[in-house]
Amino acid sequence: MYIKRILLIVVLMGLVGAGIFSYYIYNTIFSPNTDFSQNEVVIYVPSDATYKDVRNQLKEVLNDIESFDIVAQKKGYVSYLKPGKYAIQKGMNNNEIVNSLRSGNIPVQVSFNNQETIERLAGRISEQIEADSISLLNAMKDEAFIESNDFSMNTRLAMYIPNTYEFYWNTSAETFRERMLKEYTTFWNEIRLQKASSLNLTPLEVIVLASIVQKETAKVDERPKVAGVYLNRLKAGMLLQADPTVIYAIKKKTGDFDTIIKRVLFKDLETDSPYNTYKYSGLPPGPITMPDISSIEAVLNYETHDYYYFVADVSRPGYHLFAKNLAQHNRNRQQYINWINRQGINR
Repeated sequence: MYIKRILLIVVLMGLVGAGIFSYYIYNTIFSPNTDFSQNEVVIYVPSDATYKDVRNQLKEVLNDIESFDIVAQKKGYVSYLKPGKYAIQKGMNNNEIVNSLRSGNIPVQVSFNNQETIERLAGRISEQIEADSISLLNAMKDEAFIESNDFSMNTRLAMYIPNTYEFYWNTSAETFRERMLKEYTTFWNEIRLQKASSLNLTPLEVIVLASIVQKETAKVDERPKVAGVYLNRLKAGMLLQADPTVIYAIKKKTGDFDTIIKRVLFKDLETDSPYNTYKYSGLPPGPITMPDISSIEAVLNYETHDYYYFVADVSRPGYHLFAKNLAQHNRNRQQYINWINRQGINR
């Protein structure tokens, strides 16, 4: 009888111990383990991250990092990290957190617009994905890649169509570049190619002209009309005489793209550069900025008219006055000159 009691006590103690252990395991795996007030926090896992790196981030947002270590070890996460951007929701348990870090890589929206140089594009992209500006710039300047895809050092900027694209945060510089080439190829579908051909322009030439249109007017609804002026000049064999190309030529010559030029002077028109369309006929050798899709479409779907000249309309800021002949243009231009002189704008 005495022995039975001892055995019963031992069994009961074992059951209690097993219960306590089971409760501990359950809590370790399934109890909420977050320690932040917002709905979620984001964790970035770099491509070369170690578990210690991830752990250091998690320490700031988890209530019990040691219990997370146990679950991460048991589920094999410690030795099998996946780079990317991950969200941890408030109230998640360790099991859910590990699962999120293993399979919840969140896409990011990468946007860029009218960058004037490849360097500025690299800087803009590096703010949005893991790849740094140096690696991006090296990928974008890769001459073998540029030449093998029918671009040049002057036209390479044209490959990057401004828009918003979905990437994973841990995208490499080379992967970004390849994706942009694919987007460029997709953009130039059969319809757009036919429209470019009807203008006797290649896709690259369309983008070069669109970049001038982009700089000439910020008004999207006016861009087809401006594009029509330049296409009229090209057909007539006239110089394009686009002020934005002169400004770009000056910036490129000085290497200072932070230069602000509000007024093009007569001396500027003498700048010796193939980008100066006052001195050199036809289109410049490359785009002077990244044109919006709206500017590219403005060239492909230009407005048909008989205008060959235009100048800023002082009565409607942002818009222009258009003229069919030089006499009319000179009258419009004088109004602009009088206005700009009154503003005291000398440069």
